[in-house]
Amino acid sequence: MRCDHGAHQAVRAVVVRVIVEADGGSRGNPGPAGYGAVVWDSDHRAVLAERKEYLGATTNNVAEYRGLIAGLDAAAELGAREVDVRMDSKLVVEQMCGRWQVKHPSMIPLAERARGLVAGFDRVGFTWIPRKQNSHADRLANEAMDAGRTVDEVRDADRAAGQSDTRTAAADRESSPPAADRVGTAARSAAEAAGTAVGVERSLPSWIDEAADARAAQAKSDSAPSPGWTGAQGRPTRFLLLRHGQTELSVQRRYSGRGNPPLTALGREQAARAAKYLAAKGDIAAVVTSPLGRAQETARAAATALGVPVRVLDRLIETDFGEWEGLTFTEAAQRDPELHSRWLRDSSIPAPGGESFDAVRERIEAARADLTGLYPGETIVVVSHVTPIKTLLQLALGVGPSLLYRLHLDLASLSIAEFYPDGGSSVRLANETSYLQ
Repeated sequence: MRCDHGAHQAVRAVVVRVIVEADGGSRGNPGPAGYGAVVWDSDHRAVLAERKEYLGATTNNVAEYRGLIAGLDAAAELGAREVDVRMDSKLVVEQMCGRWQVKHPSMIPLAERARGLVAGFDRVGFTWIPRKQNSHADRLANEAMDAGRTVDEVRDADRAAGQSDTRTAAADRESSPPAADRVGTAARSAAEAAGTAVGVERSLPSWIDEAADARAAQAKSDSAPSPGWTGAQGRPTRFLLLRHGQTELSVQRRYSGRGNPPLTALGREQAARAAKYLAAKGDIAAVVTSPLGRAQETARAAATALGVPVRVLDRLIETDFGEWEGLTFTEAAQRDPELHSRWLRDSSIPAPGGESFDAVRERIEAARADLTGLYPGETIVVVSHVTPIKTLLQLALGVGPSLLYRLHLDLASLSIAEFYPDGGSSVRLANETSYLQ
């Protein structure tokens, strides 16, 4: 069975055609679920892109739609104008062809989102194929579900540890000061320690009282999810994306990837001020950081002010700039003029001996899946670097790699991205730096 959308449109002089195969599965239906999608060239010989993600507990049909959406997104990022979609889900194929109605509430927004993506191409065809012909996407979906099992185990262990800590603390509550006083005392101590370490003036405004007021206001405003124009459903995982503070390499505007320069005095002050700002937000479940020292130092300041643990996630590390590490933009361009020029236009090209932005995206997609699985519906601080943060914003906006070259992120700046359980996403803030003034 087959159908085509947009076949009536005029054919362009140059047509980029791809094949998208997508699948989704749920172990329990509903149960632990994931999707897989693969984009092939028009001859079905070369794989152009792969997508997979663990979705938590949901149904087969929702996972299948999520796989379709991921495949169409990947095709759009590749610049495809014609797409042949092949799936072993008769339900999705028939609904996208318009022969069957979409009735289930959880699938209506997904079908609408898929149709919105279809409208962006010159032509999209849908074909049902037997499952054995969809083995690549099926394998990716199963890999996502297998990875999700590990995520669930880690999350359950975290919760068990948290409950144990809560039971231990409960015995001391009657003799402890009220919660607000405990938070205030801890936060003041953190602020004073940070101020002493970085030379911040002690005459800075008393921010902990402002933080308490801000947390109360935030609790009221966040009592229900606010998807706005996105149409997304459910409570999102909110990523507070914090870039690390200043280092000597950033002062000199040099490529700084896997090298490990420490924060400067100003960088530590930036981290302290960002920590104060985040403490005013409150209701933050954890601080997650890149393994590099400049990020970990920034993360520790935030975690101390918030009174939450720090988790190190290797996938949040900065791009590996290879032989360009430590060079300025001009020096790298003079060293490898032709390669550097291509690298600035093509996200699949790595720096010599380094990593491409496409490779960064692959691991950041995996990091996003890990974090939305570990902290569903919660707010977390993610401390990282320019490329990983831009990539998370790119994923939230559903746009191509051009964002990497057009968005500026200041040192110690804050951006906010939200990822919803139904696959929706949004960006609420980019490059906020007012707290550094």
